[in-house]
Amino acid sequence: MHQQPSAAPSAAPTPLQQALDQNASVKDTVEQSAAELLVINTVLKQEIPPHVKTGDVAQALEKTDALETRIQESAEDLAQVNEVLEQQIGERADLEHELKVTKAALAKATGQSQAQ
Repeated sequence: MHQQPSAAPSAAPTPLQQALDQNASVKDTVEQSAAELLVINTVLKQEIPPHVKTGDVAQALEKTDALETRIQESAEDLAQVNEVLEQQIGERADLEHELKVTKAALAKATGQSQAQ
């Protein structure tokens, strides 16, 4: 994952940064859940004798496989959303810096023209 832009320590996090942090936390939880489900499903498949893997048990094992895949795909989707948020945070920081520089230049130019 890309490195997150660092904000000044005293600055309050922006709404975008808060969303990114929350998304990252959810992504970690989803990935952990997928990993735990993988372990549980693997143990069940190994421990349940083949003659028992019929009917409802077989269907439950298939559903856990499908659920594991969906959870992993969701984690990947969240990772992509996080990348977009990181880019937006970087772009916003750049624009805010440009605005600050432009305002300072305007103030300086306005101040100089008034002094003449």
